[in-house]
Amino acid sequence: MEQENKTAVSEFLLLGLSEKPEHQIFLFGLFLPMYLVTIFGNLLIILAIITDSHLHTPMYFFLCNLSFIDIFLSSTTIPKMLVNLWTQSKAIPFAGCLAQMYAFHLFGTMDSFLLAVMAIDRFMAIVHPLHYLAIMSPRVCGLLVVGSWLTTNLQSTVHTSLMAQLTFCAASVLPHFFCDLMPLLKLFCSDTHTNELVIFAFGIIMGISPLTCILLSYICIFWVVFKIPSAQGKWKAFSTCGSHLTVVNLFYGTIFAVYLQPASPTSLKKDKVAALMCGMVIPMLNPFIYSLRNKNMKAALRKLVSKVVPSQS
Repeated sequence: MEQENKTAVSEFLLLGLSEKPEHQIFLFGLFLPMYLVTIFGNLLIILAIITDSHLHTPMYFFLCNLSFIDIFLSSTTIPKMLVNLWTQSKAIPFAGCLAQMYAFHLFGTMDSFLLAVMAIDRFMAIVHPLHYLAIMSPRVCGLLVVGSWLTTNLQSTVHTSLMAQLTFCAASVLPHFFCDLMPLLKLFCSDTHTNELVIFAFGIIMGISPLTCILLSYICIFWVVFKIPSAQGKWKAFSTCGSHLTVVNLFYGTIFAVYLQPASPTSLKKDKVAALMCGMVIPMLNPFIYSLRNKNMKAALRKLVSKVVPSQS
């Protein structure tokens, strides 16, 4: 009897953010402009950094990578959600579902690793300013980014490989707007004990490692900055960290607000909110945070815009 309830699933149905037809057009009209702002804003940051030689420093190299990741992170889930909202179709192929899960966890985890790498960069710049450029050489910066890519790729590959080997039940309805790991795991008929252990292990390693790195870096930064006698010197040191700290607070604040609460009937809704925040809202806000509070970035953006739209005299 148990065997009869198992089937080879060819596609899944994504229930999305709302099943009410009257909400579909509203959600489409809300998320399409947000997605376009996310893509356009992060592309501007990348182009500004590439075209301005004054921004060819470790801090902006990592920011360029963060913008690159944010474009792909939001593009992993939002375009498919927009298509489903517009066409009223909820289907996603099995292979597409696994690919979406792989990409979301790859770019989402990469986001946290890059925030940790950027914290290390600020630590080196403030605590060891005289040796900063020697320590944070192009080779070291490249190795930090490549190492982050390899680590996050390993996690996503393991999760996807284990998921592909399991047997799904006849029901293939996902109460989510994309193929997330935990909702997908609940559709299995076969034993998921190994998957759960791997998720727990990677969750501890991939979750705690970047956060620990960020906390230790800023503890050292605060310790050094508080020793600076002048208020102007303190402000100058902290001003280089303001944008990064804002993004860190948004990213981890969302995660803590959702996942450090006991399970409840509204847990699924909270999961959707967290996925939207980390997958679209924060990537959309990052360009504004890093440009509005950074004189060098604002100057580079003005220079870039003046090249694209030359002033008429």
